[in-house]
Amino acid sequence: MLLDTVEHETGTNPQWTVLWLHGLGADGNDFAPIVPELVRRDWPALRFVFPHAPVRPVTINGGMRMRAWYDITSFEFGDLAQRADRAGVAESVAQVEALIAREGERGVPPKRVLLAGFSQGGAVTLSTGLARKSPLAGLIALSTYLPMTAEQAQAALHPEANSQPLFMAHGLFDPVVPAAAGDASMKTMRALGFGVDWHHYPMQHQVCGEEIADLADWMTARLATAG
Repeated sequence: MLLDTVEHETGTNPQWTVLWLHGLGADGNDFAPIVPELVRRDWPALRFVFPHAPVRPVTINGGMRMRAWYDITSFEFGDLAQRADRAGVAESVAQVEALIAREGERGVPPKRVLLAGFSQGGAVTLSTGLARKSPLAGLIALSTYLPMTAEQAQAALHPEANSQPLFMAHGLFDPVVPAAAGDASMKTMRALGFGVDWHHYPMQHQVCGEEIADLADWMTARLATAG
């Protein structure tokens, strides 16, 4: 079954889609307010799709059930492969792929889909991007990390996947996902051949105005170059 979503279209008959994944404990409404701040007047009509993650127990929160893309079993970032529930990540990747396929049925092919995610949603974005057989217009990973080792990422990498442009950004003072984890993940993605546009900001686990402006610049280039 497809995940429930919140949707917003910036114009009639959108030919582009931005599929945006929220963080742990939030839902699809979390980033909907960013649309007016992000979108520029000269952009084509976009469909923003904000899915709700499934509700599941989360180990680091005492087994409390909440919206989560996967279980987190440890507070430690030293071993990312053990921290994230790989079966849960794979399940969420499949659910994201189903939403991408639905966009194709609605007339928006993968080459005009941007996949974005914040925190846990960003981890699923990176995981999805690694295995894409048909490249997306771009990947956006904010305040996040790659939920696997470099060796596992290499094994998951599809030969065409690293042609996808990648925007990554992180807060220097992030107390939830340490900046070092984001930096290490960025370096892994670059080592796998991805062209990463990397930014960091003097903020915590959040987004800021400068970040949104930089992302809008990057998206402008994607919207101008993809077919």
